[in-house]
Amino acid sequence: MPSHLRSALPAIAPIVPTLKTDVFNHPAWLFEPKYDGFRGLLYFTRSGCSLYSKRGNLMSRFAGLARQVAAELGVRELILDGEIVSLDDEGRIDFWGLMRGQGTLAYTAFDLLWLNGQDLRTKPLSRRKLRLDKLIPASVGALNRIPCFEAEGRELFEAACRLDLEGIVAKRKDDPYAPETAWYKIKNPTYTQAEGRAELFERQR
Repeated sequence: MPSHLRSALPAIAPIVPTLKTDVFNHPAWLFEPKYDGFRGLLYFTRSGCSLYSKRGNLMSRFAGLARQVAAELGVRELILDGEIVSLDDEGRIDFWGLMRGQGTLAYTAFDLLWLNGQDLRTKPLSRRKLRLDKLIPASVGALNRIPCFEAEGRELFEAACRLDLEGIVAKRKDDPYAPETAWYKIKNPTYTQAEGRAELFERQR
């Protein structure tokens, strides 16, 4: 991480969801559609805006997107967790377009970890979501917010499958953003953009 960001904001290890096969409903849980892209932590200070991979590497390929997001933020400093995605001409998530450098890039946030000097990681997820909703009330261009739904995981999973999304992610409302926190990823078994993925990553090794 560049020194001007490292000195101002904490380096954060993202929570990595665990695969789960059972779809469930529960009032203590929130459920989000899983957008298919590149996971990225966004760091923003007065010195600049940068995106980092879940392994902590600077994602310089998306420097232009980071500048676009910075232009849409009306805060002093923050850290967001989210997904870098590519949208096709109809606004659909296009993983293969992202890999090929095609489509419209967007940063879709699902968590707010730091805001204007306040570390929010110890706050319950439900509180962080409320702050995120106020920060990003609607889609505003390069910066978007992934919606979340209370209790009804099965219904959201069925909708994700109908819309050909990658799946859903389940998170407990009361959990902090911490290494011991468990998130669950439930994959859509009929997701069409999963085809050829294994061969792609074999070629990249």
